[in-house]
Amino acid sequence: MMNSVIKEKNMNKIVELLLHKKILISDGAWGTQLFSKGLRTGIAPESWNLDHPEKVAEIAESYLNAGAELISTNTFGANKFKLDQYGLKDKLEEICYNGAKISKRVIDKNQIVIGSIGPTGKFLAMGELTPADLYDTFKLQAAALEKGGADAACIETFYDLDEAEQAIKAVKENTDLEVIAAFTFDKTDYGYRTLMGISPKQMAEKLIICGADIIGANCGRGFADMIEIVKEIRNVSQKIPVFVQPNAGLPEIINGELVYKETPEFIRSIIPELIKAGANIIGGCCGTTPEHIKVIADVVKNYRDKFTDNQN
Repeated sequence: MMNSVIKEKNMNKIVELLLHKKILISDGAWGTQLFSKGLRTGIAPESWNLDHPEKVAEIAESYLNAGAELISTNTFGANKFKLDQYGLKDKLEEICYNGAKISKRVIDKNQIVIGSIGPTGKFLAMGELTPADLYDTFKLQAAALEKGGADAACIETFYDLDEAEQAIKAVKENTDLEVIAAFTFDKTDYGYRTLMGISPKQMAEKLIICGADIIGANCGRGFADMIEIVKEIRNVSQKIPVFVQPNAGLPEIINGELVYKETPEFIRSIIPELIKAGANIIGGCCGTTPEHIKVIADVVKNYRDKFTDNQN
């Protein structure tokens, strides 16, 4: 009995931590940070886990120093289908193992490593692959991430319920990793929808049934849009923890450079609204930096201090 209790606690480190802290801070963008360190178009970002591990570690460390409590891995596109485009399919497990290992070495006992698992970019509906193909690649990713030291799997930037179902199933059946599952939504004439037309309500209902421990949204148009998305998720469940990692707005080309206009100070007033709507884990996606995470950490600290005062 004692062993089963301990294992259950280890399997739900994030959920357990939320019971004490109420709000957690995750990290920000990895892709834009990698490009700022010299990554070039045409090179798989995940290959840097093998070729430039010290630069990957610098990104993890920068978010740690900014106040992030959940640190990601540089493994978003480390599935067979995306890696095959770079001739790296056979390196999948090594890339994922090293990615988790790099982030794990940076953190201390107060942080959690969440292994990033992105979509394959292939479509079941178009017959480009089968559910078994999806399951197989996600199984390899998850097992290698766990072996490298990841505490959870972050199934992020998804848009298809069937693909997400296979990812969650592969993680749950082959590892003890906690599962975060987040979809990407855009604003349409019919409300917020994914590329496949899925609403936040449909996502929440399905992912809860699939067994995700934490659900939410990432990427998208910006921080303010997440408020309504979180509210829609909360209309489905008041209990499940909600994860958000918005973009720093929509990117624009200014003087030949890609610019995200939502600055760290711009998002400061939005974070309390996200918390009020029901978000439990807040970080950033494309265009966000350690400076954005510092602002989030500052706001969350004030929230925790007020919560503690109210409890006393």
